[in-house]
Amino acid sequence: MLDVSSVDFEVAMMVLEACNLSKRYQAKVPILEGVDLSVKAGESLAITGRSGEGKSTLLHILGTLEKPCSGKVWIAGQETHALNRAHLRNAFLGFVFQSFYLLEDCTCLDNVLMPAKIARKPVSKKSKATLEAARLIERVGLKEHALAKNLSGGEKQRLAIARALCNGPRILFADEPTGNLDLDTAKTVQDLLFSLVHENEMALILVTHDLELARLCDRLCLLERGKLIEKGFAFA
Repeated sequence: MLDVSSVDFEVAMMVLEACNLSKRYQAKVPILEGVDLSVKAGESLAITGRSGEGKSTLLHILGTLEKPCSGKVWIAGQETHALNRAHLRNAFLGFVFQSFYLLEDCTCLDNVLMPAKIARKPVSKKSKATLEAARLIERVGLKEHALAKNLSGGEKQRLAIARALCNGPRILFADEPTGNLDLDTAKTVQDLLFSLVHENEMALILVTHDLELARLCDRLCLLERGKLIEKGFAFA
């Protein structure tokens, strides 16, 4: 198994590529069939479709959280099957989910630092990781020592975004990031999400039911009956 040090985003033409991805459950139920896609550095891609079409499954496969039944995924030109996927996620990938998955009894700082701790980075008071976590918490408008359980839904999602950026990912995966929020809060969160993506020059792969959110991305794709259909820059 290759070390993630072999992954070089500076020379790769595409930060992510997928070829002929298929997924079936219980060897019978087809979810994905022959899905191909590619994403360039700094590009944002929205994947939309009806409930149950497999959008989250596809996102999990692209983010190496789940394995396809067939097909391959490359991150910066390296096939993910040949890499330590846990190390790959820690080093280069960030995730924002509809459910926040926060440590409710911990502070904002402790939550944002969790990816750094998993990556075994130093997290002393003056460490690079802690200083970056503090910067991100301030950037999303929160306080370091506030407890996650005392935050509103919108604040929790802002905290989850800060956590996703802690290790400086090159690709951010977002699964219905505004799905649990009211309209005004969702607008605040989506504006923050896209601002941070652009500031940090990340690629964004976004799954959403919200067509208005999807249209903020550079490209739009529709997942329908297991097939991914490129829709360009606007839906027909």
